[in-house]
Amino acid sequence: MNIGIIGCGYVGMVTGVCLAELGHTVTAVDNDPEKLAMLQNLQCPIYEPGLEQLFNTYVREKRLTFSGSIAQAVRDSQIIFICVNTPSNPDGSADLSFVESVAKEIAVNLREYRLIVEKSTVPVQTGEWVRRTISRNAPPNVEFDVASNPEFLREGTAIDDFLHPDRVVIGADSRRASSLLTELYAPLNAPILLTDINSAELIKHSANAFLALKISFINSVAQICSRSGADIKKVAKGIGLDRRIGSNAMEAGIGYGGMCLPKDVAAYIRIAKELGYDFEILKAVQNVNNKQRLWPLEILKHRFSSLQGLTIAIWGLSFKPNTDDLRYAPSLEITAALLKEKVKVRCFDPVAMKKAALQIPEAKMCPNAYEACYKADALIICTEWPEFKTLDLHKVAENMKLPVIIDGRNILEPSRMAAHGFEYFSVGRQ
Repeated sequence: MNIGIIGCGYVGMVTGVCLAELGHTVTAVDNDPEKLAMLQNLQCPIYEPGLEQLFNTYVREKRLTFSGSIAQAVRDSQIIFICVNTPSNPDGSADLSFVESVAKEIAVNLREYRLIVEKSTVPVQTGEWVRRTISRNAPPNVEFDVASNPEFLREGTAIDDFLHPDRVVIGADSRRASSLLTELYAPLNAPILLTDINSAELIKHSANAFLALKISFINSVAQICSRSGADIKKVAKGIGLDRRIGSNAMEAGIGYGGMCLPKDVAAYIRIAKELGYDFEILKAVQNVNNKQRLWPLEILKHRFSSLQGLTIAIWGLSFKPNTDDLRYAPSLEITAALLKEKVKVRCFDPVAMKKAALQIPEAKMCPNAYEACYKADALIICTEWPEFKTLDLHKVAENMKLPVIIDGRNILEPSRMAAHGFEYFSVGRQ
């Protein structure tokens, strides 16, 4: 099939590349001239394991092309995916202005039947609004369908998530639309759930909200462990072995970040309010996460009489490993708080430092993890990059002024840290 992708961010890029991998021909559109120039010059604008190799392969084979013209994508494609950003408004609601702009431009360029698919995460009932927007702006008597096909991609494993999904959710109100999308995804041999559009939209928000709930729950349990002498690792394992609960998203730490969970939790709270329901449990999830993100600051303030003049090392800047995404990353909030306290901050991240330097220019970006620790009074681990688990702890201790480690991701073992003479603080472990 010929596919159009509108928006070349994380979702759009992964969707376009993976649909090319499935044998489809993809035209991807973006209105950012700088990004478009990079794409057309074989430069992948985001870091995602496995993405660049597939990107290069299908661009060279001309199964993946890039354009600044929505009109071209509408003309050449049977199915058009809307993959634009839906950032949060100040009140927590989703900003749908990009979706509206794209829907209008698709509409004015319709000449024959097209299937327009929401891939962006949007509030429930957005599909109905998109359909009305297109109807008002399209030429008379041109047929089209709107469908919802939410993505369930995790940054760092997005390629595998797309090509080996737990399920494909298709929300459509016509047999023609559901048949086209079923055919599109047939090569995946994955379970397909056919629903109405509203249900598909709500599945996406509800899945992210439940993941956020599990993370905030286990972080709350970790606080009880810290106060009672229990071990959160053992408690979480005991809980996770219950098949009704499961072990995924049950790792205590400094909270969730990234674009999806914070934005979607805020949007879901707002959606519920507009529908006349006070989603109290999600408000609690949000509050727990906001407090948990600054846990390392509480430890520092308890450990040191004053933070002013200290040097603090930060390992890991991206919100999770295997990505350079800094959106809602706890590291940025922690660093900003430290800088406000007149602390010198030295950072290292395997892939995210170039982006981080633009957001926190006062912090020093270091070439490696050891250099970040040079004369540091304490080290905070903000991202669970695998390489941090295997570093030479003797060398780390030698570089530091004081051997104090605050492990915000529980990636190191307390007994090993004690053996190396570290003063070690972790989340919910003694």
